[in-house]
Amino acid sequence: MIHKNNGEHLASAIAKSRMRLVPFVALMFAIAIIDRSNVGFVKNVLQADVGISNAAFAFGASIFFIGYACFEIPSNLILHRVGARLWLSRIMVVWGFVSAAMMFVQNEMTFYALRFMLGVAEAGFFPGVILYLTYWFPAQQRGRALSIYYFGLPLALLFGSPISGMLLDMGHVFGLKNWQWMFLVEGFAAVVIGVIAFFYLVDRPHKAKWLTEAEKEVLESKLAHENQQKLLSGPKTLFSAFTDMRVLRLALIYSIIQLNVYGIIFYLPTHIASLLDSNVGTAVGLLTAIPWLCAVIVMYFAIRYADRTNCHQQFAIGMLIMMVLGITTLIFSTNLILALIASCIAVSGFVAVQPLFWTLPTRYLGGIPSAGGIALINALGNLGGFLAPNLKTAVEILLESQRAGLLALAIAGVIGVLLLISPIVSKNN
Repeated sequence: MIHKNNGEHLASAIAKSRMRLVPFVALMFAIAIIDRSNVGFVKNVLQADVGISNAAFAFGASIFFIGYACFEIPSNLILHRVGARLWLSRIMVVWGFVSAAMMFVQNEMTFYALRFMLGVAEAGFFPGVILYLTYWFPAQQRGRALSIYYFGLPLALLFGSPISGMLLDMGHVFGLKNWQWMFLVEGFAAVVIGVIAFFYLVDRPHKAKWLTEAEKEVLESKLAHENQQKLLSGPKTLFSAFTDMRVLRLALIYSIIQLNVYGIIFYLPTHIASLLDSNVGTAVGLLTAIPWLCAVIVMYFAIRYADRTNCHQQFAIGMLIMMVLGITTLIFSTNLILALIASCIAVSGFVAVQPLFWTLPTRYLGGIPSAGGIALINALGNLGGFLAPNLKTAVEILLESQRAGLLALAIAGVIGVLLLISPIVSKNN
């Protein structure tokens, strides 16, 4: 009998783990994106039904990220201690119930409270999955795993947009308004997937029944060696991770990315609806799905060539530039076709840059500093999601121009490009 060598065992273990785990966590991520961003679809009808002003909607949509940021770090440290299977499942079930409870919004205060609670409930999910993937995939193979995980973002809005639109077209059923049905159905989906996650996920390779003993051993050995190297060259304690200048720089870059992500996500449906001169419904949902389809294609090729050339940072810079160009074009779009083209460019840029971005901190953060550092980057970065609608609205009011808000996002994107130009980690890390 011919036995596999260690390289073949490692390749087999990685391939099995990628096929078994990553599509499922991508599905979890897709549900998360739908539940945090579906409020953009009900903006007009919610404002009409419960009397929420534009400024109040912007604050309520963004206050999610305050609750999210406050509990990111403790949540990730708990996950590192108790395991991803239990903790990610717990997060998802709780946020599903809170998301469904958005159907009970009655005024501005209940809107604020439920959006804040949704952020608290979801806190730790995203950095938890990023950390979880470092338990399974060595650095050289992590980019591909991250890209598959990140397919959850465009796929959520590719399929979630039409679903949200169709739910909003259904009218009143059993005494509930269409926007209440949207929150109820999409929130309940998170609860169901969260329960399944408890039985499906596996914490570490040595617990995986679908890996052979040889595959477990070689994969665990490879990951342990990488972790030791990270602790030698990167932060060695939780406090040093919090004060590491590379971590803080990455957090600022990520906040700029998120500023643009949510600046577009929250307002794209209503922008497309205004160009169609119609309400947000199935037609708008289908049209707003187009940029996310483009993003899937761009991300696939960007990650593929970045992994092949080991030039993740350079490709990330290119995607940020694409994002800035798309948003700048969107500023001057006065017809539907141009707006859709600009949206495709912008969305493809800010979607593809994110898995490329996360290959950078995970190359040099290990152990508990990894749990804390990843959570800090995501927590501070997601404050960009809080700033996005408020900054956009404030600039538009100050300059009395609808275009000024998007211009502010584009300028922030340029700053992100400049921050990312100098090297963050060595290619050998």
